[in-house]
Amino acid sequence: MSSLITIVRSKFLQAIRSVNPEGRWKILVVDDYSQKLLGSVLKQFDILEENVTLIESISSHREPQQFEAVYILMPTTQNVDRIIKDFSHDRQQYLGAHLFFIEGLSEPLFGRLTSSAAEPFLRGLQELFVNFWAVEAQAFSLNSPGLFFNIYSPPRNDAAFKATRSRLEEELQFTSKIITNLCITLNEFPYIRYYYPSHHLPLGPLQPNAQTRAPPPTEGSGRWRTNLARGDVARAYEAADTEFVTKLLAFMVQRNLDEHKRLNPDFAKPTDPPRSKGTLIITDRAMDVVAPLIHEFTYQAMCNDLLPIQDGTRYTYKFQSSLGTYEDKTATLSDADTVWTAVRHMHMREAIDKLMADFNKFMEENAGFKGDGAASLNDMKDMLANLPQYQEQREKFSLHLNMAQECMTIFERDKLSLVANVEQCSATGLTAAGKSPKTLVEEMVPLLDNRDIINPNKVRMVALYIMYRDGVPDEDRRRLYQHASLSMGEQDAINSLLHLGTRITRGPADKDTKKKLKQKPSQEEEYELSRYKPLLRTVIEDHVSNKLDTSLFPYVKDAPSVTTASTSKNAPITPTTSLRSAKPSWHKAVRLNAPVDQRQRVMVFVAGGMTYSEIRECYALSGSLNKDIYIGSTHTITPRQFIDDLKVLELGGVGSRAVPNGTSTSAAHESYQDYYDEKYFTPDPPPPQRPTLTVPKDVRSGKLSKPSPSSQYAASSTSVNSFGTVGEKEEKKKKKKGFFHF
Repeated sequence: MSSLITIVRSKFLQAIRSVNPEGRWKILVVDDYSQKLLGSVLKQFDILEENVTLIESISSHREPQQFEAVYILMPTTQNVDRIIKDFSHDRQQYLGAHLFFIEGLSEPLFGRLTSSAAEPFLRGLQELFVNFWAVEAQAFSLNSPGLFFNIYSPPRNDAAFKATRSRLEEELQFTSKIITNLCITLNEFPYIRYYYPSHHLPLGPLQPNAQTRAPPPTEGSGRWRTNLARGDVARAYEAADTEFVTKLLAFMVQRNLDEHKRLNPDFAKPTDPPRSKGTLIITDRAMDVVAPLIHEFTYQAMCNDLLPIQDGTRYTYKFQSSLGTYEDKTATLSDADTVWTAVRHMHMREAIDKLMADFNKFMEENAGFKGDGAASLNDMKDMLANLPQYQEQREKFSLHLNMAQECMTIFERDKLSLVANVEQCSATGLTAAGKSPKTLVEEMVPLLDNRDIINPNKVRMVALYIMYRDGVPDEDRRRLYQHASLSMGEQDAINSLLHLGTRITRGPADKDTKKKLKQKPSQEEEYELSRYKPLLRTVIEDHVSNKLDTSLFPYVKDAPSVTTASTSKNAPITPTTSLRSAKPSWHKAVRLNAPVDQRQRVMVFVAGGMTYSEIRECYALSGSLNKDIYIGSTHTITPRQFIDDLKVLELGGVGSRAVPNGTSTSAAHESYQDYYDEKYFTPDPPPPQRPTLTVPKDVRSGKLSKPSPSSQYAASSTSVNSFGTVGEKEEKKKKKKGFFHF
């Protein structure tokens, strides 16, 4: 399947290559945000290789150049005005301008360009629709962790409901544009389904409230039993109970795609070879609160849970040189690291085995090693120190053996085998033997009392236990907090699960919550401490096999025919092996060898944060279900981050890393463009100072040369390898013909 990183990289390169001025050389002009997007998939060297002589920031003071320029910018009012300024007031910044906007340019801004003094110098305009972060081959993100609080934080009082809801709708409109960008980039006009829970009302600013609910119908109207007869007033009043964030987002995406199709009739035309129409599934973090809390023991998830990895990509570790000395090195964990991509979805035990096997093979093939090979991680460390001639490979092996060893040290130190057993029993409702856990409290309380168990792990155990019990009496909850010696903030984290639709308090007369979506027993042999599978796995499997409840995941508009879905050749093959084993061998699911370029796509978006376990499942299911499955979210979360966010959820995020000052309580903007302009606003630097220069007496030349403009491009620390070829970029129609001078 096509890597999102490769696709975005290719679109940027094709845009730059499409400009071929007579003099061969050209200048690239970027803004702060487009510069970061470029840097996420390209190195500066890659860009300069495309006959780019200089990379400039549009917000900096630039000297006029006798070259044509490629502008790659966000479509903001500020950037449009800057383009116009480059060719106004007798100023000609470049010989010509080729405009590429990261996403769609609004009609008013397009009109401003066409009627400006810059019009004679504009050579072309194209919209790239790549405003999303391709974090992995099959994963994308908005990199907007603050949206978690916009979605789930309750308004601080009744008077704040209108403002917070308006701000949320603005954020959802922005989010819908990002999802639309992905669909356009993939040339996909998908069916759209959304999560529609039945066991709780809308959450956060969308919860029903007199300030935001439509006026109630007049008395007596309740006697009308049909939806049509009750009238618009009654339906509008009841709509507040159904306006889930997933529903609003799904309908916004549908409107965006319909509008794009109207303006671009060639969008999503059948390909050759043909590909079945894909599906976009929109869900949210509240669908599965277990996944971000439970300990995962696959390599990527475990490392991000236990190690201080920044943003899921940067890790600082001790590297042993050939002289035996140690130095700090910061590594980037990305798809460019083949060792990382080979082991990241493996169980830690398997990942260590593969690292050691690959290391021994590397030693035999490249270092002329003779002997029995490495028998442990420590053996690998010692051997690597003696291989200075293979620096790059040494660093990769050194990095991952350090990470694996550190994870296993923490696993033993924090008694995670005991902690994880309690978590798995709570999450699955079953013991490793497949029976109902009868002694769960007896196993958990000694761990809560144990001072060797860190408090974040106690929070996770208590939270998972409360969810397993579907809420506990207040007195029982107080005792659990007391046994665990939880701080007020840690107690707040557990109590805040209420705002994600989870019941935490249960009275003697309360019945079990009737949830339609439940985990199914895994058909794979598994490790005892890895029995829980994210609910997203069940959703995708049921969707592909046409078993996903349409009342739980309704379609926004069209739905595929039942005949097509039920007779699909891509239905999964279910193995019939034993369900549970203490020390299993991992069996690979049977893969169907359909052509990759014909595989149907499933795109999943998780509002409020996705976990590494959910990302892993999408990779695994792509193979077992023979689909191209992509997953995206507002951001990627780790358990520690999730708990920290829960602590300040009721405060609107005040004190969080994402939004230290909390979410905005001001009214919404007058237009979406105003919101967009504020989001991507970059201040202009102060005008350059012209200090009086004292020329030394010994300066022989009477002429001082100006320094050349410095590159404002922040290059990525790693290059991204291209996997295969990407199809030719579809030609986008001009909004108005006869405007540009070619």
